[in-house]
Amino acid sequence: MTTDSARYGREVAPSQVQSVDRAIAILYLLAERGSEGLGVTEVAAELGVHKSTAFRLITALENGDLVEQLEERGKYHLGRGVVRLAGATTAQLELSTESRPVCKRLATELGETVNLAIADAGAVTNILQEYGSSAVSGRNWTGQRTPMHATASGKVLLAWADGETVAEVLTGDLDEYTSETITDAPALAAELKKVRTQGWACTTEEFELGLNAVAAPVRGATGDVVAAVGVSGPSYRLSVESFAEVADHLVQGGREISSRLGYFGAAQRERSNN
Repeated sequence: MTTDSARYGREVAPSQVQSVDRAIAILYLLAERGSEGLGVTEVAAELGVHKSTAFRLITALENGDLVEQLEERGKYHLGRGVVRLAGATTAQLELSTESRPVCKRLATELGETVNLAIADAGAVTNILQEYGSSAVSGRNWTGQRTPMHATASGKVLLAWADGETVAEVLTGDLDEYTSETITDAPALAAELKKVRTQGWACTTEEFELGLNAVAAPVRGATGDVVAAVGVSGPSYRLSVESFAEVADHLVQGGREISSRLGYFGAAQRERSNN
């Protein structure tokens, strides 16, 4: 994750870095101690800092739900926020693990680069990539964040996103990357409706000139769209005329990954929406 300071080129003060290091150390100390917990005095002694410094750090962690106090003993242990973060990490690891064999097969079938992407704070992050025979030396998109409105995976994730996320994107700046980028909010809204209707999305040189892409949704156990599986390639190979056939492969692949994640079809989605 890139902080605002790093993003805009500002240096972080040494004292701030030291505070972060100490806060991390507290989390590890509490993890080692387990259910017994630690008091402020004990934490201060372990860190070699004044009691007031330890209390300030613990309070900050407590405000973030990363630390909780055992009221009967006045000691602290790891909080529910840590469980939520661990759950999110586990879910992403599971998503990558269950998707990899399907993405490998799709890359072989289609001969192009296949990516798995997730929504990431108003953008899209690629978490997995498999190369096809025609793209052995292709660009590595893993870990890269791309815009929702100008990528096939982004359109998929946005098409099934919650209303607040959609509204934020539609009312925000729709940056123009090429002359083909959709920068008009009503036009993008219409495109998202089309994506939901046909069950897949595409882009024709909307993010990069000469690059086309197609993507389909991946659903988690509850039926919510948690990722997009997509293929990208040069427009002379991944042509507009091939989109429908490529989409068939991706839709089937997305369904297979969804099944691996515990999703079993439309009936389950209806139950989850009730």
